[in-house]
Amino acid sequence: MQTTIAPLVSVPQAPVPAGGAVEWFKGQHGVRLRAAVFSPPGKPRGSIVLSPGRTEAIEKYFEVVSALQARGFVVLVHDWRGQGLSHRMLGERLKGHAAGFEPFLADYQALLAHFADRLPSPWIAMGHSMGGCLTALVLGHGENRFSAAVLSAPMFGIQTGGMPKGLTKALTKIMIALGQGSAYVLGDPGKPFDDDFAANRLTHDQERFERAHAIITANPDLALGAPTWLWLDFAFRACAWLAKSPSLTRIAIPVLVFSAGEEALVDNVEQAHVTARLPQGRLITVPGAFHEIMMETDALSAPFWSEFDLLADQIAPPL
Repeated sequence: MQTTIAPLVSVPQAPVPAGGAVEWFKGQHGVRLRAAVFSPPGKPRGSIVLSPGRTEAIEKYFEVVSALQARGFVVLVHDWRGQGLSHRMLGERLKGHAAGFEPFLADYQALLAHFADRLPSPWIAMGHSMGGCLTALVLGHGENRFSAAVLSAPMFGIQTGGMPKGLTKALTKIMIALGQGSAYVLGDPGKPFDDDFAANRLTHDQERFERAHAIITANPDLALGAPTWLWLDFAFRACAWLAKSPSLTRIAIPVLVFSAGEEALVDNVEQAHVTARLPQGRLITVPGAFHEIMMETDALSAPFWSEFDLLADQIAPPL
């Protein structure tokens, strides 16, 4: 497969970590996807495959990448199809769209195939929100090369803005049947990035909040707007699979699931239910945290890193 260099966006608040290489690779049906692999300064103790959430691009995770590099890990981070600089599925770039979860899983396997020879073992999967959901789906569908998984506020269920979930599911089916699957659920793209820090429910850390905004301002092609009805259908189907499939109960590795105490986007009840189905799943609630636990204040993200270090020391002891 031919490799071509892809761009990375750098801003003063989020410089590109050292030791990195960013590339295009081919996902399902040959679509162009973007990923970057970052090496630590010394001999690596293992590798992390880091999967962002909905709307998020590689650049948002530079601080997390640096923290993992400092711990001695090679880090592979990627843009899912439909976001970042990867292939957008519709002509209107801001539409957050999906066509089921299967293409995402195929893309993930293509990602691993492309970079596997640069990822020293053991491997740890790490995912946030939608990325946590898809990571669990990958593991549930038989991917067995990972030694552990760490999921931040995974999308094991979604909040539906006050509308009953059953009614939202029914409306989703109706809109798709009416040929509106590619239409915005909210009727318009909304604001790709709401710069009102006081009203945000993602993080209590204003500096990190503004850093995320600066990245999108530097390259608006990274922006993503509201989801479509078909994206919502994907989310419901993915969460239903995790809630019901017997395959999930055969995941044999340790899985840490971090739940935000002040969650406003995903469903913490469903999060607990799915985690309980994992043979070695452990739910850790971070009191006071908003959705983006890894992007929270240092005090609120500290439990995440403390638990990660305990697991990492067991799976990949420091050299």
